[in-house]
Amino acid sequence: MIKKIKYKGKEIVLVGTAHISKESITLVEETIEKEKPDVIGVELDKERLGQLLSGKKWQETNIVDVVKSGKTYLFLLNTLLSNMQKQLGKHVGVKPGAEMLAAVKKAQEKNVPVHLLDRNVRVTLKRAFKAMSLWEKMKLGGGILGSFFGVGETIDAKKIEELKNEDLINKLMKELGKQMPSVKKVLLDERDDYISEMIKRSPGKKIVAVVGAGHLMGIVENIKKDKKVNLKKITTLPKKKPYLKYLKWTIPIIFILFLGYLLYFKGVEATLTAFGIWFLANGTLSAVGAALAKAHPITILTAFVAAPFTSLHPAIAAGWFAAIVETKFNPPLVKDFEDLSNVGTIKGFYRNKVTHLLLVTAFANIGSMIGTVVALPFLIQLLL
Repeated sequence: MIKKIKYKGKEIVLVGTAHISKESITLVEETIEKEKPDVIGVELDKERLGQLLSGKKWQETNIVDVVKSGKTYLFLLNTLLSNMQKQLGKHVGVKPGAEMLAAVKKAQEKNVPVHLLDRNVRVTLKRAFKAMSLWEKMKLGGGILGSFFGVGETIDAKKIEELKNEDLINKLMKELGKQMPSVKKVLLDERDDYISEMIKRSPGKKIVAVVGAGHLMGIVENIKKDKKVNLKKITTLPKKKPYLKYLKWTIPIIFILFLGYLLYFKGVEATLTAFGIWFLANGTLSAVGAALAKAHPITILTAFVAAPFTSLHPAIAAGWFAAIVETKFNPPLVKDFEDLSNVGTIKGFYRNKVTHLLLVTAFANIGSMIGTVVALPFLIQLLL
């Protein structure tokens, strides 16, 4: 799909593509040959361009930093999404981003400058996560896991090409807006704004801009209206609200006050019973989480012991301790990082030592959180 626009003496040729489409590669190459632009724009940021050119993506990941910084879930989601796209690409015989790489190679061949049009992918993912409601996160996670288990319609090359149909794209975008308004705002609307602004700021008089077909109409509308875009606003992460850091201490403070109340009014026996309930609920469910992640028995025991204490401190988590112990028995190897892009199934996530370690971290943490909720009604009964 091609759209041509004039903007303040600049000729803009927009090429709307599907990211795993053979026809899109051909369209990009033929358009560049025909239009002879003095600039070629691609829907990539510096990081993703480097990954496409070098083929390296995961080797430089510091897995300990991922765990300690609380980015376990974000890393797992990113891995899931990347590998879903790669599996679709295998199904239709095209690597994800092949049309962007084709545009870059054409630019190199013709000695034409490449203009990067997209926002940093890390900023996009972080903004999306911060904007999403809990319900939206659950729906997104359910949809991703469902697709991994084969739930839903099979996508083939024909359907990929149909996705570039203008009416179908508009329909899909409207549906996304209804189902997940926060996701649409960050992943689509903000990126439409960013990409259109970068196209307007591109050097030269004629640019061929290769973008995903889903962005095409938004970009056209923005450029025609000469929409003013505040790049700083959509490229920075929302600041955490000051009171949130104090809210993290709510459960620990309430629990300590609760134990103090029991000790004063109900005696030592009731206090020990309360602590026992807390210990068993947190420890058992965290251990169950680690077991579901197929952790080593010593790791499971570590989760059991650590969870009751880490749940009382917002700066540490049971999953961290479980992950540290798990690395002693199943340390990730270089080949595990290299194979991350080939993790295509749930079984593969368990088999790869990097994603397995992250699953241990995530499941142990989730188990501890559930344990806190499970313990509450039993603790309240002690007050009666």
